[in-house]
Amino acid sequence: MGASFHSALQSLRATRGWKSIFRHNSAVTNRARSLAVRGNLLLHWLPVKVKDRSLRVRTTYYLGSMSLMLFVILVVSGVLLMFYYHPTTPQAYNDMKDLRFVVTNGVLMRNLHRVAAQLMVLLVFCHMFHVFYRGGYKPPHEFNWVVGIVLLLLTLALSYTGYLLPWDQLAFWAITVGTNIISSVPLIGNKVRFVVLGGHVVGESTVLRFYVLHVIILPLLAFLFIALHIWRVQKDGGLTVASKDDEG
Repeated sequence: MGASFHSALQSLRATRGWKSIFRHNSAVTNRARSLAVRGNLLLHWLPVKVKDRSLRVRTTYYLGSMSLMLFVILVVSGVLLMFYYHPTTPQAYNDMKDLRFVVTNGVLMRNLHRVAAQLMVLLVFCHMFHVFYRGGYKPPHEFNWVVGIVLLLLTLALSYTGYLLPWDQLAFWAITVGTNIISSVPLIGNKVRFVVLGGHVVGESTVLRFYVLHVIILPLLAFLFIALHIWRVQKDGGLTVASKDDEG
């Protein structure tokens, strides 16, 4: 049984997906251990060694950079908005009115957050289209392509969870329609809808759940995957398929 497990593990390590995620073999030699340490994200926020083509500036390179800058703007403006927002009903709507009519520069702060969120969704889609057109899903970039898809889903989730927080008519009915669509999924739809809403209707529990997702859980996941994504871009190089000499 041990021999069959070892054989299955070796077969798994020989697959293209495994090699895309883990760039080096098991650390059984000094060289393998050195490569594992050098390529560890937790030990090296920036890679010890990068490829020249990963540092070249292109026009479309700024799609990813602009998406990152918009994310930073969203974090900063979101933290400022948190000082004036209460995730309760109907206080959430009253806070939105105060931002518009009472708080100094409140309209600017809220609109900056809203417009940046919409632009980020657009730019992330454009970035994904560009990477796909350039063949960014091909070796050795398969894993980073999957990370990019996760970031796209996180961007959409952040946009969706933030949509309810103003607690106005547009937000209420948009979330109602969206969660009704979720309930149409066979077998698990109604259960997922109940978990998302915190009940059977959009109410105060929904606002609190969306708030926690929007300001804590999803941003932390986004930070993690953005760091992993940028690190792998620098490690893997540009979108051209690397030669065997470049691997490792």
